[in-house]
Amino acid sequence: MHIQVSTKYMTMLECFSSETRVKMIELLNNGPMSIKELAEALGLSSAIVTKHIQKMEEGGLIKTESLSGTRGSPKMCSIAIDSLTLQLRSVAPDPAVEAATKYTVEIPIGQYSDYAVKPTCGLASESKILGLVDDPRYFSNPERMNAAHLWFGSGYVEYRIPNYLHAAQTAEQLDISLELCSEAPSYNENWPSDISFFINDIEVGVWTCPGDFGSKRGALTPAWWQLGTQNGLLKSLSIQESGTFLDGVKLSNVTIKDVGLKLGEDFRFKLASLETARHCGGISLFGKHFGNYKQDITVNVYYKDRSKAD
Repeated sequence: MHIQVSTKYMTMLECFSSETRVKMIELLNNGPMSIKELAEALGLSSAIVTKHIQKMEEGGLIKTESLSGTRGSPKMCSIAIDSLTLQLRSVAPDPAVEAATKYTVEIPIGQYSDYAVKPTCGLASESKILGLVDDPRYFSNPERMNAAHLWFGSGYVEYRIPNYLHAAQTAEQLDISLELCSEAPSYNENWPSDISFFINDIEVGVWTCPGDFGSKRGALTPAWWQLGTQNGLLKSLSIQESGTFLDGVKLSNVTIKDVGLKLGEDFRFKLASLETARHCGGISLFGKHFGNYKQDITVNVYYKDRSKAD
């Protein structure tokens, strides 16, 4: 996330004025925790911790969710964003994005249009394993549409992003948000994986994920799941006129014009763990009923409409 330092964001900025709140962020960096767990770790009362959490939730740094199933179920807290970049000096806004409108689509992680994967691999819905673990054939299982979690040791999955633009509209920016991590047998939080992002077969960048996270249960991961991996990192990929960015940090010089978005054709988005990569550590992908973030693959297409400008 990238913000301009101003009074508009005072609630968020005030979250960092307390050492206690910073310590909470440090604790939550290891995974979701309940109010009670945070209170015990900090040596504070649950009432005080609740007030701090409410402040950070209002500022957009923390999100909370009550676990269902039992009376008096605990409220779980987790970090809402992976990074925050502060812009101190004012800069002129990007005129293309300022003038653009957008449409948003959310693509279920099981709704891939193509794949080629190798073990370790598998799919799981909110309630069960789909097919057999480590058998790539089940990636063709019609039940894959219900997948809330999928994983593979190498290979790729590709998704089709609907292109709703007409002749007078031009794509100015493509933003994709998703939760993912590496894929190790069981789990290994020190398991780097070079994850490649492609748009229309053009590699827009590579991100090295540090590991496969399983030491703490994901806030949304169902109780029946026992296979190791619990949650990923929420990453935001943005292909713009000036290059490609991941969480606001420039990833490559590939621009929105380079990826060949064509009128009447879907945008193809591919996630790959290439066997030729330095760190071929696989990919684990999470939907809205697994991991820490209640979302599937969220896509925002920003575009300029010349018919309205005229």
